[in-house]
Amino acid sequence: MVVVGGGGGNAWAKEMTLRRRMASIFNKTREHFPSLKDYNDYLEEVEDMTFNLIEGIDVEAIEARIARYQQENAEQIYLSRAKRAEDLAAALKASRMVAVKAGPSDMAAGTSQGISGGAGVQGQYAPAAVPGGLNQPRPTGNAPQPIGGSSDPLHGYDEETMRLRAERGARAGGWTAELGRRRALEEAFSSIFV
Repeated sequence: MVVVGGGGGNAWAKEMTLRRRMASIFNKTREHFPSLKDYNDYLEEVEDMTFNLIEGIDVEAIEARIARYQQENAEQIYLSRAKRAEDLAAALKASRMVAVKAGPSDMAAGTSQGISGGAGVQGQYAPAAVPGGLNQPRPTGNAPQPIGGSSDPLHGYDEETMRLRAERGARAGGWTAELGRRRALEEAFSSIFV
């Protein structure tokens, strides 16, 4: 049921719970109405009731109205829930069929989605929206290499090597020593003219 009151509860969780409950009861779609205006009026009425429940306005009257609606439309609510479950099951089955048709090697190369550009193009990413399937392609190319690996000539622990590694890491992050010098000069000269 509805919990009303200020308290220190999680308002977002309360709102989401109420919205899920309302959506499961008032689950008519556009096809249930003769005109778009009637459907929009229905949606607005449901949103007004939801808002009033969230804010704690006239809760008893709205709860009575919801119970009356549930009794009057029990069959329609049940059929809409069943149809939604069937649609979700069909979508899940279709997504599994697409995954079976496109093997892992096809997904890595991007061939199952019709991505052109030649085989073995390194550093390329496939498009985010793939028409005709729910599977997202994997990026191709080399994985990032850590600084200081076995192939790195800077694998020692002496002072010069550590300085070079720190400088290389800073450059990889977009920082250079010149940026620090420039900022120090700007701050020094800006304080002179204040």
